[in-house]
Amino acid sequence: MKESVSTPKVGLALGSGASRGWSHIGVIKALLREGIEPDIVCGTSVGAMVGGSYVAGNLDKLESWVLDSNLADVLGFFSMRMPHTAFVDVEKFDWFLDKFVAAADVRIESLDRAFAAICTDFEKGHEVVLTEGCMANAVRASMAMPGLFPAVRIGEQWLIDGGLVDPVPVTACRALGADIVIAVNLNSDILQRHKRVEPEVASLEDETVLGNLKKKSKAYSKMLGANGDESDKAPGLITSISKSISIFQDQITRSRLDIDPADVMIAPKVGDIGMLEFRRAADAIEEGRAKAQEAVDEIRKRIKPGHS
Repeated sequence: MKESVSTPKVGLALGSGASRGWSHIGVIKALLREGIEPDIVCGTSVGAMVGGSYVAGNLDKLESWVLDSNLADVLGFFSMRMPHTAFVDVEKFDWFLDKFVAAADVRIESLDRAFAAICTDFEKGHEVVLTEGCMANAVRASMAMPGLFPAVRIGEQWLIDGGLVDPVPVTACRALGADIVIAVNLNSDILQRHKRVEPEVASLEDETVLGNLKKKSKAYSKMLGANGDESDKAPGLITSISKSISIFQDQITRSRLDIDPADVMIAPKVGDIGMLEFRRAADAIEEGRAKAQEAVDEIRKRIKPGHS
């Protein structure tokens, strides 16, 4: 009598990447169209938000909002007053999470598939993997990028952005029982954006909360100004912050994936999308869809029962 061969559990690890994270929508939609449904979803930062929206059944609503939103909608989440803890208006962001990710009463452990949001313990710097409790709180904690979002108190810990410790949560997927892990890395080309560095600075300066602060306060005009395209000048503030974040995200991502590589890697080429260029959502979604489609054959081979 032949022994039955079980189908391996599939984990989907959705990485961090700010506005590049809309690529995850395209990835998930492409996989679902091919009949590939993950049993386990783990997300870091924006990956937690998109992944949480998917497992809570709200991905279509999130995609519609993303594609229909404009600059004013995005800027509406930011406070124009100099804050004590962060720029994001928490009440408005909680409204967004409730409507497009998961309602306040949705708990992770009540969902149909396993889910985890990756965070960082603010005091100790340790990785924290949230697999139970309020979904919206877990997502907000995972996205709590210092300076933009305030830290989130869960239990005895203050939690911040999980991208500081694990930008692509392959290990968390395996810990939850995944036999095969499909990872989405949004950081594969973030240090190769040579041609778009200055346009991105202009976009950030004109179209983000920092640009609005610049317009509203002469005191911040010089501090937030770009340096133009003269190579003999030191990088401006926005360029320096953005590039520094890109460098440590790239290094941490490489280190973690060297230790625990994914079985299938999907790497959308979205390095030319700035950290806060939310207006390029359609580009990011399409790139995620295309790269996921390219990986379908490899995924099918991996998840075939008996494959090793």
